[in-house]
Amino acid sequence: MSRHTPLPPARTRRVLALIPLLGTIALATACTTTEDPPASTPSGAAPTSAAAAVDPTGQPSSSASGPTTIPTSAFVELPTELRKSPRRTVPVEEALPKLCGNEFGTGGRQVTASAAMTVTYKKADDNAGNTPQGMIHQTIFTFDGTGATDYMGRLRTALEACPSFQHDGSRATAKSEALPGVGDEALLLNLTWPATSLNGEHTGGTETSQIAVARVDTVVTVFNDQGWEGSSGNPAILDRVVRDAVQTIDTWQR
Repeated sequence: MSRHTPLPPARTRRVLALIPLLGTIALATACTTTEDPPASTPSGAAPTSAAAAVDPTGQPSSSASGPTTIPTSAFVELPTELRKSPRRTVPVEEALPKLCGNEFGTGGRQVTASAAMTVTYKKADDNAGNTPQGMIHQTIFTFDGTGATDYMGRLRTALEACPSFQHDGSRATAKSEALPGVGDEALLLNLTWPATSLNGEHTGGTETSQIAVARVDTVVTVFNDQGWEGSSGNPAILDRVVRDAVQTIDTWQR
């Protein structure tokens, strides 16, 4: 048959019938493509959920099978007697501690979601008009595969390499220790730096605060306790918050 000879009528009909079908498939595929959601929710009133599908370094998880939405209910709530103001959402990069570098923001591509909230606390017997005692920033990461365990390992290595760092113009020291009986694994970081007066002069004393990190299965939560206006945090309150948070996350995962 010559190459200029037309196709038989029946074959021509079959080829033409496939053209609109393939066009329909391509259109449907294009309509179901969505952009990655943001890494954290902006500051403001607490939402019903804080969705995120990228890690703190900005690299999206390519094959995430873990949760891609972190609800507000996954975050710990302070008891009424300790709560100075309601919790609020904050960007993850603002909530995470920064010591020598980006030790706490190294989740990698196995992060499937991240979100953060901040709560202001007070002493249980303080009057409503008293100055707050401090703020606790809580960040939650969800991971795919072994990402949560890998994160904890990288964090321990990074903290060992950072025994001291610059803190408000002074040299602060950091000492980490295991936090037994909390989640699947947990660690506590104790920070100490020279105390200063309101005008920045050293008083001869010291101030302290703590950072706690706990893993519950494929979820890691980071707590950054900051005393009010550079003063010391409250380790007893942080310890209670961390233990309550592990139970809250465990309930969310069920």
